[in-house]
Amino acid sequence: RNTDIVYTGFQFGNYFRLDRGKEEQTYIQPKHELGENPYRFNWQTPILLSPHNQDILYLGGNKLMRSMDRGDNWTAISFDLTQGGKKGNVAYGTLTSIAESPFEFGLLYTGSDDGLVYVSRNSGGDWKKISNSFPKDLWVSRVVASSHKKARVYVSLNGYRWDDFTSYVYVSEDFGETWKNIASNLPDAPVNVIKEDPSNMDILYAGTDNGVYVSLDRGASWDSFAAGLPNVAYHDLVVQPEARDLVLGTHGRSIYVGDISLLQQINSENRNSLIAGEIESIRASQRWGSTGFNSFGEPFEPGISFQYYVPVAGKVNILVMDAAGNKLQEMNNDASRGINITKYDLTISEKGKKVLDKAGTKVSKADNEKYYLPKGTYKVVFSSRGMEIEQQLEVK
Repeated sequence: RNTDIVYTGFQFGNYFRLDRGKEEQTYIQPKHELGENPYRFNWQTPILLSPHNQDILYLGGNKLMRSMDRGDNWTAISFDLTQGGKKGNVAYGTLTSIAESPFEFGLLYTGSDDGLVYVSRNSGGDWKKISNSFPKDLWVSRVVASSHKKARVYVSLNGYRWDDFTSYVYVSEDFGETWKNIASNLPDAPVNVIKEDPSNMDILYAGTDNGVYVSLDRGASWDSFAAGLPNVAYHDLVVQPEARDLVLGTHGRSIYVGDISLLQQINSENRNSLIAGEIESIRASQRWGSTGFNSFGEPFEPGISFQYYVPVAGKVNILVMDAAGNKLQEMNNDASRGINITKYDLTISEKGKKVLDKAGTKVSKADNEKYYLPKGTYKVVFSSRGMEIEQQLEVK
């Protein structure tokens, strides 16, 4: 499709379609019909590009609007899907979340700021309220139609506007007919977003007012996803499937990106095993350990990261070996339960240098008095609690 087309906007449903190629912008907010009550739009009006057709847009006011032509024309495909507006300085009784199933065009879900969730299984021809078992009146922060099972749908609720700081996360396996609470051991904090991993159906991510959490068992238990992240509110989570990154949007503390490639490998069959992530190749350089032309400068220190998962906290031994299995470098680490990262500076030990010399590979000492891996393919062996796994490291 046309990657020059971008949809952007600001508060209360004020959206634009930008054509970056033509340097044009078109205002696309839906307008009510003559004689109708004006539409109500949330401060953060939800907009959705259909996964089935890139010309089709959905936008939530108090009704759900659909455009078949990229926002040029709109049709209301629902009645008022809220409890009705209230007078005040900010619109209330508005939709806050929209989802369309990737399995079927027109399988739609909506959530509102006053606690209602609806489903339509025929493109808005009929709507059914499916939130009767939820706590009343709470802000529906997210509705997610599963990308793994057609009948599965997730909902998160946020109660901070009612001084309710309980974590509310639910899943349904039957289009919202029945619900299961999967907040489990999440700490009490309003939940702003629930996200399903697109490649591993067992993994869920939750963004709350004080951090991000991950579940490896579809909500039976949760663990903190906190290393290097500020303890602030997270309002959106997006998985970039090609790069295998999790993009995290905070309230006022920037955007972060986390590598989830190893996390996505964890499943019910290997959850109690040692798992090591693939190691990216690195290109050798004469700069390694060198001060270059600046004799008084600091030498350049290269580095890569080893990622590994341990089911129980304990010691992890990492060996860097040549193709024949000879040890070149060794690291011992105290690992926490879950995913750990160990930095490796590409150096080899004195004994490792002698091994390479004996094999006919000469390694010279760098300006910083260290020896570095020459070009070649190496084994990296991880071991912990009787478990062992091997990955490959290539120095080009």
